[in-house]
Amino acid sequence: MPQQPALLPTSDQPTREVSRRSMLKLASLAGAGALFAPALAACAGPKTANTASTAGGGAAGGTLSIVLNRNLVSLDNKLNQYDAAVTVQRAVREALTKIGDDLKPQLVLAESFEQTKPTEWTVKLRSDIHYSDKSPVTVEDVETALKLYFEVKAGYVASQFPEQPTFTKVDDKTFTLTTKTPVVTLSSLMSNILITPAKDNKAEELSNGLGTGPFVIANADTGTGTYKLTRNDNYWGEKARLQEVNVSYQEEEGARVIAITSGQADVIDTITPESAASLKTNADVDVIETPGTRLIHLFYNFRKPASSPLSKPEVREALTYAIDHDSLIKALMNNQVSSAEGVVPKTLAGFARTGTYTYDPNKAKQMLAAAGASDLKLTFIWEDSEFAGASRVLEAISQMLAAVGVTATLKMIPKGGEINAWRRGEAGDWDVLANGYGNQTGLALTNLQGQYGGTAEKEKTRDTYQGFVAPEISALLDQAGAEADEAKRDALLGQAQTKIWALWPAMWAWTPNNVLAKRKRVTTLKLRAINSYDLGSVTVSA
Repeated sequence: MPQQPALLPTSDQPTREVSRRSMLKLASLAGAGALFAPALAACAGPKTANTASTAGGGAAGGTLSIVLNRNLVSLDNKLNQYDAAVTVQRAVREALTKIGDDLKPQLVLAESFEQTKPTEWTVKLRSDIHYSDKSPVTVEDVETALKLYFEVKAGYVASQFPEQPTFTKVDDKTFTLTTKTPVVTLSSLMSNILITPAKDNKAEELSNGLGTGPFVIANADTGTGTYKLTRNDNYWGEKARLQEVNVSYQEEEGARVIAITSGQADVIDTITPESAASLKTNADVDVIETPGTRLIHLFYNFRKPASSPLSKPEVREALTYAIDHDSLIKALMNNQVSSAEGVVPKTLAGFARTGTYTYDPNKAKQMLAAAGASDLKLTFIWEDSEFAGASRVLEAISQMLAAVGVTATLKMIPKGGEINAWRRGEAGDWDVLANGYGNQTGLALTNLQGQYGGTAEKEKTRDTYQGFVAPEISALLDQAGAEADEAKRDALLGQAQTKIWALWPAMWAWTPNNVLAKRKRVTTLKLRAINSYDLGSVTVSA
């Protein structure tokens, strides 16, 4: 069992300082009495993209500067796949498929990707693809990539697969992926498996190396999160329009806002509602907002012993009534997020509306008292910049919980720190994780399988989502993943989502809009619902 850490005193908590304006907003809340795609049918493959890039007029030159809010520790995604990183990672490494604007899979490195039997997909590689050094992409490269995603410890992408497909080479360009039970969403899931030469691939996140994408790595410093990408003039598809892309990160939002308003940066991501509102008044800046597929939630630790109050669904439910989410959305989130109406974002194919979060502090007190948990003490953990304005939101939530007699201790894990060890219960004990869960497939099943499809076997290696194991639910998800009929599959997913909601896995959950700011000189940047864009198609004017 992990040891109980000493709770940090308030002065030592690594939370950001709450601004005076934020405090005034919190005070106003208190004054108000609130104390605060569908999967593909059988035998049908994904649509073919005309080329790997949507650029229309060939290379045009120019340099783009992107400043991220989180350190891009790798140009690989085996362990982490936060949304904004995908744009940069897939500019260097590509997959067999990608998720298009309509949240459906499109072909990239694959010439065809077809379900030829209920438990078998046959894939043929394009004949014209190659790496940036002109070496060919081989079937063995794909086999090694898939294997290593499952070998890496605590792999994020692998957890979204109901099982590891068996790989069989047919010829130099063709292979099959076979599963024990049908996995009708396999063409979407494989969009997250980035391909690199087998001889250079490892069961870890890669910071360098060859890819098939429209850009190559000129310089990389994973410690500072600084990368220089240059156009891949040997690209097999349509050449990138940009000559160079410089990527860096700045954790302080104020510095990122200054960078874009001064022209030092061309694109910044994941900005708070306050900054977005301010930037909209700048004549040189565009703010792009799209409905998102990312779920952010205050997820309970399901590894708590039976003696813990949090092991009781009624206690988990009671705590939800303490959260005045409407006030949080209005005062701290500028109405740029929507409160969840289920256990996955409603933008995803297969979403089922299972209920809404309700603010009722009196009910929270009554239910906590009935469960013998009136003096509950909770430790919240989250990684710095996990979502916009995280520290302010959690500070407000701690005050709301205090109003119903619950003491909350806030512990922020620095970016690049040991958040994965904390999540696995290896660094210390905790009660609630404030966490974002991105979706790069457009399918509700991806979230459901990754978060709620845990098994006792997976929990032995701590590869479940915060210890969530419910055999009845995982069985329904397995059935849904094997069902080719969309209507029947959605019905199974609806049953699973209803059962998940009844267990109250989160204190509160919400879906933010994707918010990106760019200089107006940046053109042809199309932000998808999955919060990424094709870097190869971006242009800049003089």
